[in-house]
Amino acid sequence: MTFRQFAKIEVNGDNEAPLYAWLKSQKGGMLGSNIKWNFTKFLIDRDGRVVDRIAPNVPAARIEKKIKELI
Repeated sequence: MTFRQFAKIEVNGDNEAPLYAWLKSQKGGMLGSNIKWNFTKFLIDRDGRVVDRIAPNVPAARIEKKIKELI
C-alpha cells in the first residue's frame, strides 16, 4: 500500500468516536442508529447538516444526483 491510512476507530459502543456519535444522532438507520457494516455513508450539506444516511450496499452511482445537488 502506498497511501496513508487513518487509524482505526470505533463507530459503535462505549468507545465510539464523537464524530460517529453525532452523525448517528442526526440520522438513525432503519434498524436503529448503530452502524451495521463498513461503508455506511452520510451526506452532509454545505452548512454541516446531515441530510441523508445511505446503506453500505447502495452504490455511489445511485446517489450521484443527491451529491451533485449538495455541491
